Amino acid sequence: MADAATAEALIALGGNVGDVPATFDKAIALLCEDPSLTLQKRSANYRTPPWGVEDQPPFVNAAVAVATSLSPEQLLARMMDVEKRLGRDRATERHWGPRTVDLDLLAYDDVTRETPELTLPHPRLFERAFVLVPLADIVAERVIAGRRVREVLADLSTEGIVRLPD
Repeated sequence: MADAATAEALIALGGNVGDVPATFDKAIALLCEDPSLTLQKRSANYRTPPWGVEDQPPFVNAAVAVATSLSPEQLLARMMDVEKRLGRDRATERHWGPRTVDLDLLAYDDVTRETPELTLPHPRLFERAFVLVPLADIVAERVIAGRRVREVLADLSTEGIVRLPD
């Protein structure tokens, strides 16, 4: 953290339509166009089995840590804007179905919040190896809601998750 006004936010990226790694690069660049947001760390990309709706192509997942002076709600709004700019239409897509890009706010410092728009930390963070594998690349020792990322990951199956070449 640069100063007291800067928070560390953890963001998951996912997608399975189009050139997903290129879309991730665009998403990160668009996020960081805002001077109140700075990329700190980026995981490798991982090919992962579909989750929720299984009759679709595999996903690519990654994670980033950013330093930001945006509030959690402002950051979420920025993320939703980036998704929209990259062709995602949440209103018309199938829940857990194919998508160009999905940005999820996993954690924001040690903030806990539960509103209709935002729950922090992300409510399904500890159930999803496809999120925790890339997250462990960048913050394996980070404690979120009293649980260390690498320890939670050790208890989950990572079957079918493959690190992609850089």
